[in-house]
Amino acid sequence: MIRSVLLLAFLALVGCKEDTAQDVSAVVLDDNALGHYCQMNLIEHEGPKAQAHLAGLPGAPLFFSQVRDVVAYLRMPEQSHEVLQVWVNDMGAPGASWAAPGNANWIDAGTAHYVVGSGMEGSMGAPELVPFADPGRAAEFAARHGGDILTLGQIPDSAVLAPVSQDTSADERDFQERLRVLSRETGD
Repeated sequence: MIRSVLLLAFLALVGCKEDTAQDVSAVVLDDNALGHYCQMNLIEHEGPKAQAHLAGLPGAPLFFSQVRDVVAYLRMPEQSHEVLQVWVNDMGAPGASWAAPGNANWIDAGTAHYVVGSGMEGSMGAPELVPFADPGRAAEFAARHGGDILTLGQIPDSAVLAPVSQDTSADERDFQERLRVLSRETGD
């Protein structure tokens, strides 16, 4: 009898529990938006950005300085939370430019059309994936800057996970060599 009453009480509590869906709406970029990997203010940098909403972290998406970075994040197995939604800047939106991609012109990353291999670099200096809501706008961009138009699932791992070569000048190479020598001299 006691077991039955406890079971009914438990079932009543479970039935009364309201399951509220986590809000995964796009968040407008502001001065507080910092890149997940670089911890730099996104508004200060050129090129399209991204945000990923994770289960259990409502209202606090991870922001990415480059679209390439969020695609790499999605493909790495180390995430601690389920990714519920990803938004990317629509570079075909009115007023969007490379210098100012927009703070509120977000589109679903899963439905975007990406120009891949255009040679355009994102804010962190890596080749960028350039997202568009309108495939016609993506085609116009590709005609001007090169590249292929792909869906999120068609983007090859090599476009997001491959290392980026750094073409350093002679002065930079000299500086790096002097740092290596200094480190050996000080024992660091």
